[in-house]
Amino acid sequence: MRVRVEVNGEERIADDVWEGESLLYVLRERLGLPGSKNACEQGECGSCTVYLDDVAVCACLVAAGQVQDRVVRTVEGLGSGDELDGVQQAFLETGAVQCGFCTPGLIVAAHDLLRRDPDPADADIREALAGNLCRCTGYEKIMEAVRLAASRARG
Repeated sequence: MRVRVEVNGEERIADDVWEGESLLYVLRERLGLPGSKNACEQGECGSCTVYLDDVAVCACLVAAGQVQDRVVRTVEGLGSGDELDGVQQAFLETGAVQCGFCTPGLIVAAHDLLRRDPDPADADIREALAGNLCRCTGYEKIMEAVRLAASRARG
């Protein structure tokens, strides 16, 4: 089947897609967007978190056939041109990026939180990131990055 989807503001078409392929597979292998990572393929780790129609989802759990004529925004689409999004920049500055495998999903999840709550308490940050697993950082640098991004966004 042919899948037509808007990705990061651009209409994209993927041909010869099996409707049961995951959105993650289509993004990475068919559309050349490797930002979202393939780790557990069960929606448990959050490495593949993207926006689907402005809702954060695990792309590994969304069938390609479900995204026809919908809007997807990946970690690559958060910034503007060569400029990083505030959450991306904060992750870099605080050292919240270790091996980098969980980072795209954590950034999208943090971005989603800050869209909804520009001044989250630590408990809110922990809850928002609970679906994202990191095996390298111990989460303190990640928490620091979200706090920094929130502080900058507020002003």
